Amino acid sequence: MEHIMLRLAPDGTPQAVIRGGREWNIGAEPVRWFERVSWWEDERRMPKGLGRVDVEVWQVQVRLGRNSRSALTTMELVRDGQGGGWKLREAIADAA
Repeated sequence: MEHIMLRLAPDGTPQAVIRGGREWNIGAEPVRWFERVSWWEDERRMPKGLGRVDVEVWQVQVRLGRNSRSALTTMELVRDGQGGGWKLREAIADAA
């Protein structure tokens, strides 16, 4: 997964995704959920200090820059459990 940066609102909701030096602004209401971490697939035991077993995921629809006519792209963003940053799980450009 690719590391990205998020610009967040004071309530923690994503406002923009910064990917590859380009800013993608939120074009629709983002959706958040939590998923169970399958740590046992990569580790023999739960990593020390990792008390949580859920990971935060956001699905956002974004537009490149501030162009309101650019096509929406759907992105799934996953919080990195180790450093607290964000990773891009997938991006799907909507067909016009």
